[in-house]
Amino acid sequence: MAPMDGAPANLLADLPPAGPDEVFTRLLARPGLVVERIVSTGQASPLGFFYDQPQDEWVLVLSGTADLRFADEAAPRRLGPGDHLLIPAHRRHRVERTDRDPPTIWLALHLS
Repeated sequence: MAPMDGAPANLLADLPPAGPDEVFTRLLARPGLVVERIVSTGQASPLGFFYDQPQDEWVLVLSGTADLRFADEAAPRRLGPGDHLLIPAHRRHRVERTDRDPPTIWLALHLS
């Protein structure tokens, strides 16, 4: 990705190679806002683990698919390209599955 100097960048370019962990790239940080690209290549949350974040998070799937499950829902939600949702602060959730090839690419906004 291009440096944050005003030059254009493409969220679907310069993807990291598949590895054991998701790759988080911070794109922008301002008071109360962090924007990042997340590249998932088959990763999922550890069994039984749920995120419980202190801030709201808005996510958009740019490519690939993912299954996102909330602790208060019986079934996961399938997200594909163009799907987005707001995860309110402290709403427990987990990533059940992501695509490996093509990778699942997310745009995430963390709002505090």
